[in-house]
Amino acid sequence: MSDSEDAKARMPEYERELTELLRKIAKECESALGKLYDLTIGQVYGLAVKILSNTTEADEVTVDVFRQVWSKATDYSPARGTPSAWLITLTRSRSIDKLRSNVRRSRFYDDLPENLEGDHNSPEEKTEIREKRALIESALAELSPQQRKSIELAYFHGLTQTEISEHMNQPLGTVKSWMRAGMMKLRDIIGSRELAEAED
Repeated sequence: MSDSEDAKARMPEYERELTELLRKIAKECESALGKLYDLTIGQVYGLAVKILSNTTEADEVTVDVFRQVWSKATDYSPARGTPSAWLITLTRSRSIDKLRSNVRRSRFYDDLPENLEGDHNSPEEKTEIREKRALIESALAELSPQQRKSIELAYFHGLTQTEISEHMNQPLGTVKSWMRAGMMKLRDIIGSRELAEAED
């Protein structure tokens, strides 16, 4: 008997059932994912709410966790712990990532000039700041959905390209191509518009 088989045999019945469901999910059985969701949603969502203190963000984390279960079920091994422990680890990790991304996003927006407007800024400076923000936002709107999402995940949420690849369920090379093409397009759009404004 292998270590994994021995570990599974010593698990409570509930954990053995979850282990079997994960085995089926690893073979892309959607009904097994649905059953695992029904059995563990309370545990996953409850922990996410406890960590985040925000039901909307807990919903997002819960979706991410089960998306990760679907794509990473082959990584689970009973020898390393129970399915419940694995789900707790995934949920805690995703929740902490969400908290960190919130901090990064908050710092990002705090650093944006529009949010730093004060009495020391002249009306002309404030107008220029708002115009630059509007320029960036309109340029982002011209990217493809994939380019825009990958860039926003990187710069607003602080995800690495590998994390973006996992989040979007796309090959790393594809994500890199989206981001490279998106950034080049952003530079072209912003550069041409700034040049046009300078000529007016």
